[in-house]
Amino acid sequence: MIAEKGCERRLTWIKPSFLWMMYRCGWATKAGQETVLAVEISRDGFEWALRHACLSSCVRGVHPDRATWQRQLKRASARVQWDPERDLHLQPLPYRSLQLGLSGEAVRRYADEWTVAIRDVTPLAREIHALVSGGDLDSAARLLPQEHPYPVGDELLAHLRG
Repeated sequence: MIAEKGCERRLTWIKPSFLWMMYRCGWATKAGQETVLAVEISRDGFEWALRHACLSSCVRGVHPDRATWQRQLKRASARVQWDPERDLHLQPLPYRSLQLGLSGEAVRRYADEWTVAIRDVTPLAREIHALVSGGDLDSAARLLPQEHPYPVGDELLAHLRG
């Protein structure tokens, strides 16, 4: 169930990268972002969202023109943006990480069908941040959640490469 009335009208963002999320929430210190939850969703749900997504900006070679992109974006239940991945100091790396924004039907499916587990990772974020702040990058790196490139066929992402 969607707990907050009207939340299906806003974008709900899935950020699969732990360090990108730490960049976004300032290691759980930004106002209103002091709690960080790891939400595990089903592979079927994630891939549904990718299939129904549009890039968040118009890209020459992917979209024939701006008007076509705007129509696709308006109809899409999800949008994708590719943001620079981050290191332990939250500095940008030379490769990008997918961010997936959900709206409308995708938000309802996310809340009611796709969510498998929810874990509070705020203590982990704060522990890693303390190690980074203290200069112990090796210990901080050992605590990072294991992340791997998502195995997906080119046909699923072809319309999302910018």
